[in-house]
Amino acid sequence: MEALEIARWQFGITTVYHFMMVPLTIGLGLVVAVMQTIWYRTGNPAYLRMTKFWGKLFLINFIMGVATGIVQEFQFGMAWSEYSRFVGDVFGAPLALEALLAFFVESTFLGLWIFGWKQLKKGVHLACLWIAVVGSFFSAYFIIVANSWMQHPVGVDMIDGRPVMTDAWAVFTNNTALVAVPHTLFGALAVAGGFLLGIAWYHLWRRRRDGIDTVGNDGKVIVGSADIPGRDGTDHTVWLRSLRTGAVVAMISFAGTALTGDLQGKLMFEQQPMKMAAAEAACHDGTGFSVLSVGNLGSQNCDDIVALIEVPGILSYLAKGDFTTEVKGVNSLVDQYKADYGTHLPDYPIYGERAGQEIEYVPVMEVTYWGFRMMIGFGGVAALAALLALWVTRSGTVPQSRWLMRLAVFGILAPFGANAAGWIFTEMGRQPFVVAPNPDLNGIDPVFMFTAAAVSPGVSAGEILTSLIVLTAIYAVLLVVEVKLLVKYVRGGVVSAMPELAHAPVDENEDATPGPDGPRKPGAGDDVLAFAY
Repeated sequence: MEALEIARWQFGITTVYHFMMVPLTIGLGLVVAVMQTIWYRTGNPAYLRMTKFWGKLFLINFIMGVATGIVQEFQFGMAWSEYSRFVGDVFGAPLALEALLAFFVESTFLGLWIFGWKQLKKGVHLACLWIAVVGSFFSAYFIIVANSWMQHPVGVDMIDGRPVMTDAWAVFTNNTALVAVPHTLFGALAVAGGFLLGIAWYHLWRRRRDGIDTVGNDGKVIVGSADIPGRDGTDHTVWLRSLRTGAVVAMISFAGTALTGDLQGKLMFEQQPMKMAAAEAACHDGTGFSVLSVGNLGSQNCDDIVALIEVPGILSYLAKGDFTTEVKGVNSLVDQYKADYGTHLPDYPIYGERAGQEIEYVPVMEVTYWGFRMMIGFGGVAALAALLALWVTRSGTVPQSRWLMRLAVFGILAPFGANAAGWIFTEMGRQPFVVAPNPDLNGIDPVFMFTAAAVSPGVSAGEILTSLIVLTAIYAVLLVVEVKLLVKYVRGGVVSAMPELAHAPVDENEDATPGPDGPRKPGAGDDVLAFAY
């Protein structure tokens, strides 16, 4: 394998792994902030328990996301130095704002929230969490601004062969970013919703299995209590409200991702028509949407693609909002791309061994076609599961079926799969460009970069392969650590995040009152450190 291919694998593996943490951090952070707000306004101890339990899992995921995200910054300089040199004048602003402003605010106020349970007044403590959550939104916005510029470069002039930012407002209000940001945030909420639903279902099932909760002749739950710390009637409220909250969040987020996804798709048909044509296996001009197409594995030749099930008019609606406008297919677009950007890579040293090779403008169709469908399919499955959960839990609990419980737990992975598939489709569908050209400008847009020119010229395939193996191994260890920690605290229930519940008796609301508002209760003084660590 060449250095370029290994570098792409490395960036793909580390980025997809890191992005497993990102949507859960963003979505769960917002949900926890709402839970604490309700506790602050009502004093209901169930919402304090919900805040601390889900907050504990949120922190584990946040810290792992920070650890895995740091590697991304190093890759820009180590494996993709030519890319960094090309985009540096543009990426400097959004990436600096993300690191120095958004992430600084996010991490600082999150630290105050972690250690401020007894040191800060309730309102100030709650404000710290909200500021951290808003900081995470801005962090996502700045990163997506940078990524959207790669998809649709705007606000720059080419000077000495490099794009130089001349209109910061155009970069930060790129229409690609303005659609991608809400799409990403709704996707994050979908992950949080599925996370709440699966874990809460597991705990309600455990209460049924252990005989704590039963169902009466009228089909309604009879809430019980066990002589185990934390497993009382309030515990039932925690899990039932968490489950139903997760289900509602999942359904709302699916509607949001569908709406913003439709807008994003229409932009892609304008800005990156080859990506969307490959996503639909639309080899020829037409209006039909492929429900199922088959072809030879690994082939990028449209002659091998056969549409088995096709719905007329739907492709036109996805692209243009009507059912009659003909959409260009892969074959027509290949001729257009060759005419605009050449048939072979330039014979420049920057391309290394690939200089002069023929350019393949068609992305890997299996990735774009099935990635697009997996993104939609996983999201739809998660929304249907949420609707089913709302119906099943109308009696106040879940069925005793172990298999349904397992489906609910494994269903946590569906929104993660949708997010990962969407990003893989977005990034791999842009090939062979790392910075895609704008096809709708007068003449040929000079602001683009072939991926073959982006890799560091002084790094060998062996060096990148070594770092790929090492990073993959480290990430595998981190995955084991995170899963082990999450499983440990999930199984431990609320008490795992509130060990003070094991100290008898403790008024949860009074115990959580900050120091300036009242004295601490004996035996609960370790609450802050126990929550933090």
